[in-house]
Amino acid sequence: MNTFKLLLRVGTIMIAVYSVFAIFGIPTEIFLGSSALLGAVLGFGSSQTINNFVAGFYILISKPFEVKDYVKIGDIEGQVEEITINYTNLYTPTFNLLKVPNTQVMNSRVLNMTHEGFIKYTVSIGFPHDTSNPVLMEQCIQPAIDEFHTKYKEKQLRKPEAYFEASDRLGRSFLIRIFIPLGEARVLYVLKPELLDMIIKRWDEFKKR
Repeated sequence: MNTFKLLLRVGTIMIAVYSVFAIFGIPTEIFLGSSALLGAVLGFGSSQTINNFVAGFYILISKPFEVKDYVKIGDIEGQVEEITINYTNLYTPTFNLLKVPNTQVMNSRVLNMTHEGFIKYTVSIGFPHDTSNPVLMEQCIQPAIDEFHTKYKEKQLRKPEAYFEASDRLGRSFLIRIFIPLGEARVLYVLKPELLDMIIKRWDEFKKR
């Protein structure tokens, strides 16, 4: 309907402009040249619209994600709030609604972090090499997870988990996995930094001993 309205308006304007040219005897070559340019612009815009439409239709049929799933599309992440023919609307960690063109969705890697009714979000945290893995887990990470789970037990059904990730010349890193009920991205955005802050505070206290 919007496309039809646009074409109707453009056609009306072209007829009006042509009539003005004819009445005042202005050479029609100018009008024809302008019309060709306008037609090329509209054709390009229409091709983009068609590509977006096809991409949206494909997403709706193939269902790489559904509304309320938490996904990462390329470098963008957020909770899916709406899937339309033209855009996928994401509720992002900045508490904003981002409209992602469906052509971008199709051309990007999609990671769906929603399983079994949870947002299963994993974040990495690093430490220097001067402390062993068991000590880091026992003195810093696990106590912070226990405190966090006790404090927010009513907001999550599963306790966060921690795993050793990797070690390099700069230090070692651990994966912290947090479980948030489906559709509660706002809770994730608030609780994730708090859990990391708890771990860092435990680390600071450990280093002072």
